[in-house]
Amino acid sequence: MTEEEVRSAVVKIIEDVAPDEDLSEIDDNKALRDQIELDSMDFLDIVMELRKRYSVEVPEAEYPELNSLASCVTYLTPKLKDK
Repeated sequence: MTEEEVRSAVVKIIEDVAPDEDLSEIDDNKALRDQIELDSMDFLDIVMELRKRYSVEVPEAEYPELNSLASCVTYLTPKLKDK
């Protein structure tokens, strides 16, 4: 997957986990939790969806790597390059 495809995949997962949130004006460089209402369970749902849809394991110690959309793309692109 390209970086843009990874970004789109993450946005789709967030839309599925938090369907009432407007993601059209999301700032890729700001913390997701500062822009949309994601509680800890929503965040875990995002991690679980990454595993279910793309077989990507995100260890708990690496959760901070998923802080913003840009950091998600940076972290996930190498893991999804062959997907």
